[in-house]
Amino acid sequence: MAYQPRAPNFDDDDQNNTAPSDGARLYNPYQDLKVPIQTLYRLPTSPEFLFQEEAIAQRRSWGENMTYYTGIGYLSGATAGAAKGLVEGVKAAEPGDTLKLKINRILNASGQSGRKIGNRVGILALMYAGMESAMVAARDTDDVINCVVAGLGTGALYKAASGPRSAAVAGAIGGVLVGLAVTGKQALKRYVPI
Repeated sequence: MAYQPRAPNFDDDDQNNTAPSDGARLYNPYQDLKVPIQTLYRLPTSPEFLFQEEAIAQRRSWGENMTYYTGIGYLSGATAGAAKGLVEGVKAAEPGDTLKLKINRILNASGQSGRKIGNRVGILALMYAGMESAMVAARDTDDVINCVVAGLGTGALYKAASGPRSAAVAGAIGGVLVGLAVTGKQALKRYVPI
């Protein structure tokens, strides 16, 4: 029932009668909204799909995967780079600097480091998402092997210009890091009730 203000001559025993005794109707500012509050927050608990094929696949599409990983990678890299720049800016401050100069130095260092590291991590995430999606399409299954191979390939491709030895080391580091991340995620799902 919508809000209905009480009339000045409203008695407690007239609970069902909301109109004043002289026959005039009370103004209700919410009467034309027609928004029942009970159905406003009853949202579906399962995902809604446009096509039946989307409901069968229990993972993101390759485009969603690339967008998600690239965005998360850039955002986390930019945040870490800004924190690094903050530390560099504070260390670079000289004793005779004014407050305005110190703030300018910190902002410049944070922006420069944030951009640089954010772009690098975003590119790594883009390559990883592309390789993982390619592995899923090639193997037609989604498991840990796809993630680890994508990590190996991403590290190797990222350092391919530095020579074969650097590419092999970076590939091994990428595969190990992704393997640890996937193992940690599975352990977290199993042992931490969320």
